[in-house]
Amino acid sequence: MSRSTPSAPTAAPTHRRPPRRGDRVLRSLLPALLILGWLAGMALGGPYFGRVGEVSSNDRTAYLPETAEATEVSRLAPEFTGSDEIPAIVVITSEEQIDSPAVEEIAASIEALRDLEAVGEEISPPIPSEDSLAVQAFVPLDPDADLGEATHAIEDSLAQDLPAGLDAHVTGPAGFSADLGDAFAGIDGLLLAVALAAVLVILILVYRSPLLPLIVLSTSVSALCVALLIIWHLADAGVLLLSGQTQGILFILVIGAATDYSLLYVARYRDELRRLRGRAEATRAALRGTLEPVLASGGTVIAGLLCLLLSDLKSNSALGPVAAIGIAVAMAAALSFLPAVLLLCGRAAFWPRRPRHEPDADESAELAGHGGWGRVAAAVRRRPRPLWILTAVFLGLACLGVTQLQASGVAQSELVLTESSARDGQVALGEHFPAGAGSPVQVITAQEDLEETAERLLAQDGIDAVTFATADSPSGSAPVTAEGIRPAGPPGAPVPEPTAVDGQVLLQGTLTEAPDSRAAEETVRALRADLAADGPAALVGGVTATAIDTNDASVHDRALIIPIVLAVILVILMLLLRAILAPVLLIATTVLSFGTAMGISALLFDHVLGFPGADPAVPLFGFVFLVALGIDYNIFLMTRVREEALRHGTADGVVRGLAVTGGVITSAGLVLAATFAALGVIPILFLAQLAVIVALGVLLDTFVVRTLLVPALVLDLGKVVWWPSRLWREGAR
Repeated sequence: MSRSTPSAPTAAPTHRRPPRRGDRVLRSLLPALLILGWLAGMALGGPYFGRVGEVSSNDRTAYLPETAEATEVSRLAPEFTGSDEIPAIVVITSEEQIDSPAVEEIAASIEALRDLEAVGEEISPPIPSEDSLAVQAFVPLDPDADLGEATHAIEDSLAQDLPAGLDAHVTGPAGFSADLGDAFAGIDGLLLAVALAAVLVILILVYRSPLLPLIVLSTSVSALCVALLIIWHLADAGVLLLSGQTQGILFILVIGAATDYSLLYVARYRDELRRLRGRAEATRAALRGTLEPVLASGGTVIAGLLCLLLSDLKSNSALGPVAAIGIAVAMAAALSFLPAVLLLCGRAAFWPRRPRHEPDADESAELAGHGGWGRVAAAVRRRPRPLWILTAVFLGLACLGVTQLQASGVAQSELVLTESSARDGQVALGEHFPAGAGSPVQVITAQEDLEETAERLLAQDGIDAVTFATADSPSGSAPVTAEGIRPAGPPGAPVPEPTAVDGQVLLQGTLTEAPDSRAAEETVRALRADLAADGPAALVGGVTATAIDTNDASVHDRALIIPIVLAVILVILMLLLRAILAPVLLIATTVLSFGTAMGISALLFDHVLGFPGADPAVPLFGFVFLVALGIDYNIFLMTRVREEALRHGTADGVVRGLAVTGGVITSAGLVLAATFAALGVIPILFLAQLAVIVALGVLLDTFVVRTLLVPALVLDLGKVVWWPSRLWREGAR
């Protein structure tokens, strides 16, 4: 914050000149236009909260790289089957054996599903299990239909038509997609309500004012509405990809970032109102003091997020520009809408704790006005070396918990944390049928290699049966055994011809284990290795292959993007602080904080929350958000420390910077932690884990790294942290 220099002892009194025309424009017309513009954006963007589902998809195949085997198989398979319908597997179970009359009643109930709007024509007849305790049927669904509504309609229809004593579940690809859709349904309502309520409570406690929290919250909501308006139309035009996961992160990121930037501006504006009499002058001074740290902070986050464009996985690369747009709009709202509203409100916005005009207050009194943070800064100054060593050792020990993190992927059936009909159906399917029925391994190979490829599939211990796509069979497929191709119909029926497209055919292998299990993944990996070694050329796809390719792409992205994010942020910090050593220290402390958050989170996941593992993308997302967002608080602190060090020396600059920024950074950290913690209300494993990691990491950054570790390090090293800038050459220790 800029400060007035002591006035001369005999300053001649001056008369205040009348406001110039430009001042009147600044004070009234420009703020009014800015406010009206943002209100118009809110009015236009607000209705799109309920329409994000129109332009988003939760299909994992849609986010794989174009060159992935599963992607190519997914694209080509409809040409062989003649349909791109999504299969729903209906599993009907009973505690007693299901006799022939019961099977006929089940057949009638299954046949009645044809009357449902989303159900296709090719419904399979009921298939009894060998133990006669279950029946399954395959029901194709329109890919453009709402899978949640379609599966619920199937469940409701079966509940009405099935005989008493029978339980029905809808599982398979359609069932699990419906579960995800139902879980993400709370994003527009529940997630926003919880996040905004948490932010409002924190703001009320921070400001103890009825009006200011509403002004800050309005800034965040206006930013979210405008960001959503822009992103929705880009997604509708096919420029961006949206998923429920991306949508939830966008909402939280915009609310948290806009509130953080607003807190920084409000703190600076309040200080300037104490120093300056006029609202316009205070606004100009506050904008000058806030512009650099906000632009640097937001620019750092945007740069880190845009590194995700290097990802092979489209779900990661799509998040980068979506979230970057959200951060850019959040900065714009905090630097335009908020200053305009506060300019019009003036000191009344802070009622009942209005800042008084105290231009003659000396700096020591101003420093004491920051209460407990002045005492914290003084305590850090007394013994910096033991403090930073002990803090670093504590954080380093906590990092060891990372060895317990199991981030190699989780089963699709474990993605939803609430009760799941699809999960129950998958369990029932595995008890009475080959667990992979309905989600087969799909292999595309040359027509002349059909039998050899089929033999290699049958040689895998994890594959129960093999069929090939054909138009000559009512079921659309015909079996292949070790003895060769068999008729698809009764004995004596003609041997069908496979459907060939450009000289290729489609084989499907039924897995003995659930398609999202480790055993199924091992089977598919073994099949791919066998075919690649000395077998015929073939592409292997399907649900299991999609999960494998997704996990492999996530691991690749993690190894590539994390070093690049660190390098980009390091360059930005060097430009901002005009130094080399200080940015290196800031990056090192932030990485240490990230490791600590991951280590503690891993222990919580395993021993407290009982999570079944983690997606490989969890560490990547946690890193990007914690490093990009965590560095914000170091930027807020160190830009102020540098400003104070230029006038008071490094040691005094650290004490003053910590005292002055302590309150606002702590408030910002609490807001960001609370907003990310709100992700936990969406019952998706990935979002719940991200909520824990980021919320914990932000709190560590706020209360440990930025409050103790960084100031103590800078105090211990002295002005050398500014090497090789002018402040290092000329500044006092």
